[in-house]
Order: sequence, then C-alpha cells, then structure tokens
Amino acid sequence: MKLSTRSRYGTRMMADLAKHYDEGPVQIGSIAKRQDVSVKYLEQLIIPLKKSGLIMSVRGPRGGHMLSRPPDEITVGEIVIVLEGGIDLTGCIQEVDSCERSSSCLVRKVWKEASTAIYETLYSKYLTDII
Repeated sequence: MKLSTRSRYGTRMMADLAKHYDEGPVQIGSIAKRQDVSVKYLEQLIIPLKKSGLIMSVRGPRGGHMLSRPPDEITVGEIVIVLEGGIDLTGCIQEVDSCERSSSCLVRKVWKEASTAIYETLYSKYLTDII
C-alpha cells in the first residue's frame, strides 16, 4: 500500500499549520514555500480539509488558514481519511456486500487485520507528535 501525494502533502500542510498554530491564520503561499509544494495543489487539498472541519479560513488582509482545533486534538488518521476517502486495504473490509466472496474469502481476515493496524497507528499520532 502506498499513500497518495494528497495524503503526504496534506499531512505536511497540516503539520505546518500546527507548527504555526499560535500565530493565527497562515497564508497558503507561506506554507507552499516552506513545504516546497505549489499553491494550486495546496488549494485543492484545503477544500476537503475545510469541508471536514479540520481547517478554517479567515478572510481579509491578515487572513489565511488555520487549524479548527488545537494540534493535540487532530490525528494523522483524520487527515488521511479525509484525503484518501478511507484507509482500508480492500473494499470488502467495511462493505462486506461489495464482494461476493467476502463470507468465504480466506485472506479477508488478513486484509482486515492489516487495515486495523494502519488505522490504530494513524489515529494514535497527533499533529503535536509530528511537530
């Protein structure tokens, strides 16, 4: 399994916002420079993170983006779930009916255990652990 660029860059952006949490709103251009990621790409990532309630935006001359909660309350798992749409290794983990073999599949249990391990790890790491 490989995390997409969305999750990797999105988590870096969120860590950057966490690092500057006490400074108020941060402009996306500043994040882009520090993280060496294009502004356009970060703007695409902000949309789902904002919809999920992890980021809020402030308009105006001193506007920008900031975490909606303190960094010690936001897990890496929350970020990855929003940007990946889930962390299950296969579709049959949550949706048993998505595969006709789910009930008799010999390896489904392995995929479920691996997905659970990933889930537990990502949800045990907070932004404060990163910074």
